[in-house]
Amino acid sequence: MPRPPLSVTIITLNEEKNIARAIESVRGFAQETLVVDAGSTDRTIDIARHFGARVLTNPWRGYGQQKNFAQSQATHDWVLNLDADEEVSPELAVEIQQILERDESRGIAGYSMPRLSKYLGRWIFHGGWYPNRLVRLANRKLATWTEPEVHEEWVVRGPVVPLERDLLHYPFQDIGEQILTNLRFSRLGSEVLRKRGQTRSLFLLLMKPIGKFLETYLFKQGFKDGIPGLIISINASHSIFLKYAYLFEDSGKKNESSHH
Repeated sequence: MPRPPLSVTIITLNEEKNIARAIESVRGFAQETLVVDAGSTDRTIDIARHFGARVLTNPWRGYGQQKNFAQSQATHDWVLNLDADEEVSPELAVEIQQILERDESRGIAGYSMPRLSKYLGRWIFHGGWYPNRLVRLANRKLATWTEPEVHEEWVVRGPVVPLERDLLHYPFQDIGEQILTNLRFSRLGSEVLRKRGQTRSLFLLLMKPIGKFLETYLFKQGFKDGIPGLIISINASHSIFLKYAYLFEDSGKKNESSHH
């Protein structure tokens, strides 16, 4: 049987530093690369088109919503989903082509792959960052993205097979970008807590960040990644601290408004 055609979907918003690398990594084997842009004000769209991608624009409604829209607009049923700051390694590209040729008739619904991230010039293997296995290749007829405020997942109805080769990830240009990302995700995480009925708690504000540091740096051996591992663990702890600190901020704003 011929290998089934493959669409690659990438959602973007101001990703001019990353998008060319992502598209280039799949050009050799994907029949389509579809970029769904949420209104970039930089050169993302021009670069994506220059590298041969089909580009659609769709207003931002959330990560899961955007990815569901992208797969609904793809030409082919087999979809490889990439983030703009990711790259398919040459070894993973070969593995994907081989399994699609071999496995489509076996009733496989999707594939997971390990994701390896580079931080401060170093590949990170500990602290919970690796293997960070994610479902990223699936038959869209059997797969739907969840649509929470944060940490969407691709839910596949059917057998999911693990791949061996790495998806490469370049999450932050620098520490400043990581802190800005932490601020955004902490705020979203705090919203999730608030909707679950979590109120401000000094105990959680103190203990959750300490627990996160111990988990990532000691139990998950972040110390083996040197100074980058230490910085990752402190930033993870700070992100958890902010998530619970925002509950105090929200509570303070409510008190102020009730006094006016």
